[in-house]
Amino acid sequence: MDIFGRLSPFIQDFIYQNKWDELRGVQVAACEVVFNSDDNLLLSSGTASGKTEAAFLPVLTLLHEHPPRSVGVMYISPLKALINDQFKRLELLLAQSRIPVCKWHGDASQSKKEALIKRPQGLLQITPESLESLITNKRGACLQMFSDLRFVIIDEVHHFMRDERGLQLLCVLQRLQNLTNVTPRRIGLSATLGDLSQAQAWLCTGTGRPCAAPVTDEGKRRVRLHIERFVNYADRRDLADTDTPGDVGAREHYEYLYKMTLDKKTIIFTNSREETEYVIANLREIARKNKSPDVYRVHHGNVSALIREAAEDEMKAADEKIVTGATVTLELGMDIGSLDQAVQVGAPLSVSSFAQRLGRCGRRGQIPQLLFTFVENIRVNSDDKLAPVNWDFIRTAAIIELYLKDRWLEPLNPRAHPYNLLYHQTMSHLKSCGELSAAALAQSVLSLGCFSHIPQDDYKALLTHMLAIDHLERTERGGLQIGREGERVVNSHKFLTVFLTPEYLLVKDENRTIGTVDKVYPPGVRFALAGHTWETVEVNEKSKVIFVKPVPGISVVDWDVDFTAELHTVLVQKMHAVLASDEQYPYLSERCRERLAEIRHITRLSGMSGNLLTPLSDVKYAVFPHVGTRQLAALHYALLQRKIANRLPWRTAVCLVVSHKGGPEDIAAALRDIARSDIDPLALPLPPDAQVPGKYNEFVPPALLRTQYAKDYLDIKGMREGLNAMLEK
Repeated sequence: MDIFGRLSPFIQDFIYQNKWDELRGVQVAACEVVFNSDDNLLLSSGTASGKTEAAFLPVLTLLHEHPPRSVGVMYISPLKALINDQFKRLELLLAQSRIPVCKWHGDASQSKKEALIKRPQGLLQITPESLESLITNKRGACLQMFSDLRFVIIDEVHHFMRDERGLQLLCVLQRLQNLTNVTPRRIGLSATLGDLSQAQAWLCTGTGRPCAAPVTDEGKRRVRLHIERFVNYADRRDLADTDTPGDVGAREHYEYLYKMTLDKKTIIFTNSREETEYVIANLREIARKNKSPDVYRVHHGNVSALIREAAEDEMKAADEKIVTGATVTLELGMDIGSLDQAVQVGAPLSVSSFAQRLGRCGRRGQIPQLLFTFVENIRVNSDDKLAPVNWDFIRTAAIIELYLKDRWLEPLNPRAHPYNLLYHQTMSHLKSCGELSAAALAQSVLSLGCFSHIPQDDYKALLTHMLAIDHLERTERGGLQIGREGERVVNSHKFLTVFLTPEYLLVKDENRTIGTVDKVYPPGVRFALAGHTWETVEVNEKSKVIFVKPVPGISVVDWDVDFTAELHTVLVQKMHAVLASDEQYPYLSERCRERLAEIRHITRLSGMSGNLLTPLSDVKYAVFPHVGTRQLAALHYALLQRKIANRLPWRTAVCLVVSHKGGPEDIAAALRDIARSDIDPLALPLPPDAQVPGKYNEFVPPALLRTQYAKDYLDIKGMREGLNAMLEK
């Protein structure tokens, strides 16, 4: 088939006008699936590989040839900013097509939304929460709006798959199918998928369609990587050649970042909002002292949308050499033009995160260039045998090796018991439909694909609990409807979201919104936000507003909740492989090569890298089972069940620290017993607060939350496999 000739004339004209040399491999493959089958389609290829166009070119061709009687295509994005970005690109593509495009989210035009309801047509761009609102509050309008829906395009599939927001999306799409009796084809887009079959199954939930996932050869890309290291010494006794203890390395680090980003369009990624603010504040201060222009910006979820959008626009401008500090907000596929480089401060959270961040640079023919920097706090005189090993540094090398050489990405963890979402969808369903019998409600909700593993008895327990706390009530006819306490939940503007969001206070400089913080900073207190330092002038706690004024200097800010990391077993095993190897990595600086050699020497001498059990003192031992976070947590509880005290020494631990007077033979015997035992996760000594975090957990029976944690979070099978592999060595 001549794919170009198959496309609509307005698309061919667009390709000519934009001087495309040819269609890319992913675009040809997508056209073949869309034109020649009725399958769903999963497109997984690198950032800036043309996935978005690959989805839209054939889909819009079919819409142009056979106009639908309603909205024909629904594009779903996790971010309003991504919708706004895609809207501009689609307007250009559709300029000559007579296919209208409408964006639908909280900031979009209300008049255009109303016009679409009256005359549904073309392409709709929407977030999951806005779609939830539509089907819950405008059930009748949905019948007309989506009566001839042909395609649903889901962008950033990996982002949705990682948490309950993605399950919410699948539930809402299936509810829409049940309402309209229409099953549109689904097209999923992602740059970072570790397990294609897992993603295919997720995408097809509730559709009954097969899913094609064409693999295209993108060829090997050249990548420029470099890792540099800086050291803070803890006290004077640790210093060899200076009388100034403290943050020597931190100051050297900021000076290095300043030089390396000078006159280069750069994103500096960190793993927390606090660190982003502090890095940019220090760079801005160095630039001020050097009389350099202020090109420093901040982009994270607590910075106001106006300030974030201004930074995005500046990054898109070809002649602006903007340096933007960011967290995960700039990982997703927003068009920010060509970057000279990206910088990662500290270790990436995962291989997938590294792939996303690497994908932000190297667009439009450039070679991707990523710089890593580490600041270590060293106490040479420490008695802690684990302290000399910088596991974050080892993790970074392992992540790079896994992605660039093994082409491996983390598969996502299945969620078979999302009771938090079950509560939400039950309330949403009743708000949409009104009174239902318990049997009809169970039939409607439990038939959704996301709840296929939940027993009816568990749902009965949830409904009974919801009746007891007045979130549900029985009607005179014996049916169920939303109760008095439940009305407060469903009528809140926050009900549409299923992810946790802290209570924020708005920060304002006169009438200009700067962003949000999650605690009160009293008058006179200084804090950082959006890359600047502010001093509180007045606090209106009733309105949740902090009024501030700008002040000079560097300050800090802290948020109670930030990002969490969890290590996969494959990543932990690669970390141990890095320690056991003598391989020299060309992307390490001289100081990093010396540090790696030192860490390898320490771990080999102590037995950390090769042995299951390493003595730390007469009664303390480190257990290295070479497994990931979820498997390590399972082992933690299995040891407690056998009266062996132990703890995870740090958040991204690769070992357990065991305290036991019985000696290493006693611990080894317990580990052998765990490896061969059939362990019931519900019988483990879980603490009362052991639960998978969820926005509506407070309305779910504790027994169900315990079941979810034991069965969905703890990995007994993976833990035993890891133990057996180590015991067989």
